[in-house]
Amino acid sequence: MKRISIVGLILCAGFASVAWGQKPSCGTYTAWAEFHRHNMQRWNPCEKVLNVKSVRRLGLRWSYTTGGAVFSSPAVANGVAYVDSEDGTVYALNAGTGAKLWSYNIRGGAGYTSPAVANGVVYVGSLDYNVYALNARTGTLSWSYAAGGAVTTSPAVANGVVYVGSYNNNSVYALNAKTGAKLWIYTARGGINSSPAVANGVVYVGSEDNNVYALNATNGALLWSHETGSYVESSPAVANGVVYVGSDDHNVYALNATTGALLWNYNTGSYAESSPAVANGVVYIGADENLDALNAMTGALLWSYATGGAVQSSPAVANGVVYVGAEENLDALNAVTGALLWSYTIGSAGSPAVANGTVYVGSIDNNVYAFGLK
Repeated sequence: MKRISIVGLILCAGFASVAWGQKPSCGTYTAWAEFHRHNMQRWNPCEKVLNVKSVRRLGLRWSYTTGGAVFSSPAVANGVAYVDSEDGTVYALNAGTGAKLWSYNIRGGAGYTSPAVANGVVYVGSLDYNVYALNARTGTLSWSYAAGGAVTTSPAVANGVVYVGSYNNNSVYALNAKTGAKLWIYTARGGINSSPAVANGVVYVGSEDNNVYALNATNGALLWSHETGSYVESSPAVANGVVYVGSDDHNVYALNATTGALLWNYNTGSYAESSPAVANGVVYIGADENLDALNAMTGALLWSYATGGAVQSSPAVANGVVYVGAEENLDALNAVTGALLWSYTIGSAGSPAVANGTVYVGSIDNNVYAFGLK
């Protein structure tokens, strides 16, 4: 039986009203164009259709079958959903109907990274050691860059630069978004399986050398590093001057974004490989078979939801609802209380994206799903 424990909701609500009360500027950012979304928090503050009441009416809008498992999180921009599949193919699907617009096959390169879309280009990494830039409208290749190692991290794009990590080359790369030219490389002592987050001129990334790194986004210079007790495969989230990240030492860390100083850590009791979502003063992260909600200022547990299956994906938050993929289900929870609002049974759901009244998610059953209101 699924159980929910609730602690400190009054504290959570009070903190949200003080520190997180600023209205976000949405503009053209209503979509979800990369793994972290443009705010590096896996939070869509511009979602207006789905909420704690309407989400109960979610139903399957469409599904599209690829030739392999879909571990990547879809990117949604300009009416198109982009997804990378284990079959080595990047797909562009009509976001409303699921109809295939184009596909690009990467020979010998199974895809595990989430695409990033910026300025009419789709960026994606591959196990064939390359980063690819594809025309978002046609799927034609604009450029590719040989990274020297498998690229299992999702690209982040900021200020005309693509940031991506290479697993067995232990390096973070900064590439010119238009040409693919290398701007700089930073090499760690362990594999980079954590997707970079870029905020305020700094690149934050984890490594299997047990460290979280902060790098100057312009030149790759090391600003600081913080050592944890094990691999850091979680991708950092950055909010209000704090970096939130999970570690295989079972802890979630909150670090000062400027200095790397430890603000707090919370022991989840299991590997914290999920990437946090941060919204309204709460940090949401999956570990083992639970989704935990933590006070972003103190790290105190607010509630924990038992999913009934392993959470190997990263949650997404939009308009008072947190969405999480688990071993058997995609669940939608009340972001304040953790109460289950809606659930759909699919094979091991990946990391969802929420945009314009639709929830998009890939699955180990080879499908991409889109859920909208009935």
